[in-house]
Amino acid sequence: MFISSAFAQTAPAATATGGGLMGSLTGMLPLVLMFVVLYFIMIRPQMKRQKEHRAMIEAIAKGDEVVTSGGLLGRVSRLSEGYLHIEIASGVEVQVQRSAVAQVLPKGTLK
Repeated sequence: MFISSAFAQTAPAATATGGGLMGSLTGMLPLVLMFVVLYFIMIRPQMKRQKEHRAMIEAIAKGDEVVTSGGLLGRVSRLSEGYLHIEIASGVEVQVQRSAVAQVLPKGTLK
């Protein structure tokens, strides 16, 4: 229960040497490895998906058939800077943000 004064005085001196520095570096190694694994498994693929989605949105043209994130299917009738006008039925047109487009369908999918 009681620590002798000689042992208590030598304990901090042992951690202040070069061995203490290596001990703290090896203690941080699992944290660094966990961040590296997290980067390659989650962060990097997510950034790749965002880049592909941004390129898809910029390439949308009039007449493309699209699906929105809300599930609407339609044909792009008008384009503006941040919005699309999608014709979902004959004479029915809705305005959505460009970022709401989830997928561009192949031509001829909608009849």
